[in-house]
Amino acid sequence: MPSVQLDRNPRQHWQKVLFKKQPFPDNFVDQSFLENLRKNIHARKYQYWAVVFASGVMIQQLCSVCVFVVIWWYMDVGLLAPQCLFGAGLAASLMGYVFFDAVDSGAGRNESGRTRWADLKNSVVFVAFTYGFSPVLKTLTESISTDTIYAMSAFMLLGHLIFFDYGANAAIVSSTLSLNMAIFASVCLASRLPRSLHAFVMVTFAIQIFALWPMLQKKLKAQTPRCYVGITLLFVAFALGGLLTISSVGTVLFALLLVSISCLCPYCLIRLQLFKNNIHGPWDEAEIKEDLSRFLM
Repeated sequence: MPSVQLDRNPRQHWQKVLFKKQPFPDNFVDQSFLENLRKNIHARKYQYWAVVFASGVMIQQLCSVCVFVVIWWYMDVGLLAPQCLFGAGLAASLMGYVFFDAVDSGAGRNESGRTRWADLKNSVVFVAFTYGFSPVLKTLTESISTDTIYAMSAFMLLGHLIFFDYGANAAIVSSTLSLNMAIFASVCLASRLPRSLHAFVMVTFAIQIFALWPMLQKKLKAQTPRCYVGITLLFVAFALGGLLTISSVGTVLFALLLVSISCLCPYCLIRLQLFKNNIHGPWDEAEIKEDLSRFLM
């Protein structure tokens, strides 16, 4: 900060200009220097329930990872048949597909130019391709130890959560990287299932929950907020119920994590805003607000 000094020459007034030679030191400022001080002029004011609503994206993604791991465990121990999971996933995908168009009456489809026939062809090609390569997926990691597979899967799922697009404009956000890490984790875990059919169904389920489900979430959040909140609560209950059948301690810890993210973190954010103290004044860098694009023509 430049030092504030009194004018030692009463016959000449100090001016904040560079083109004029004045009998003052370079770091001299008069008493009016701090009159233009402004604090927190760009600070955002948050509402508690608005922040809680925004945290629903993270809650749903955490629950998606939890549901995926629970389903994989069910298939690994033989409590869930792959035919049942494939049928349930197919029915849920069809319902979500219809609901996706019904939310905005097909406006999004008309803007993108997609057709239902093109969607059907893409789905059939994906299912056929995945089924054909399921024996390769099953034997892809035979030379790797199971502990290493579990560690890699945990690391990939953690990376999926870190790089997922939660709606923030940040450099770390990468939807493509997040989805690829989730699919890689699903391939690793699917390779430890009993048969190639299990691997096929597991990878298909991963696509549904990590690629298709977030698209429906995003549209529900923008178009029908109340429906979005209700589905989020049901999804949380489903994830906690499934985890409870595996570990009661894990269920309690996961529930505490969800409560902390959805309730405690928004409260801390709003409280910390009271201590925000950004100062602005004549020392700030100049900002050119005029449109200079005409000079680039």
